Amino acid sequence: MTWKIKRFNELTTTELFQIYQARVNVFIVEQECFYPDVDDKDLISIHVFNEQNGQIQAYGRIIPSQEKLMFGRILTVKEQRGTGLGKELLTIILKTIDDSFPNQAVEIQAQAYLQKFYSQFGFEPINGEIYLEDEIPHIDMIKK
Repeated sequence: MTWKIKRFNELTTTELFQIYQARVNVFIVEQECFYPDVDDKDLISIHVFNEQNGQIQAYGRIIPSQEKLMFGRILTVKEQRGTGLGKELLTIILKTIDDSFPNQAVEIQAQAYLQKFYSQFGFEPINGEIYLEDEIPHIDMIKK
């Protein structure tokens, strides 16, 4: 499996198709969450993913902005869950952030059930409040 780190304009049309296909399969179909997955943030994001045999196995996007640095749309396909691929993805995302945006805090909107997972990487709840986003419990977290 090969990791790729690309800005939007560097993605091939096939890679973009594979990314959107994986995101729709996980977030919309599997989680039964109907929302507009494709958004303007894709255009400014750094896309981190790996693929095997033409299929995305893990994906996340880093979203730089003037206000704050974030990442999101973190996924591993069902067949890869529990293999450590998610931890590998987060490690690569955080290294990319450290290299490209040194000493900058990172905020995330984590699905609440993943709070413990993200805390392994130094993320802490911002206010501890769990809220619904697209009918899924989330919590805001920060890594300083």
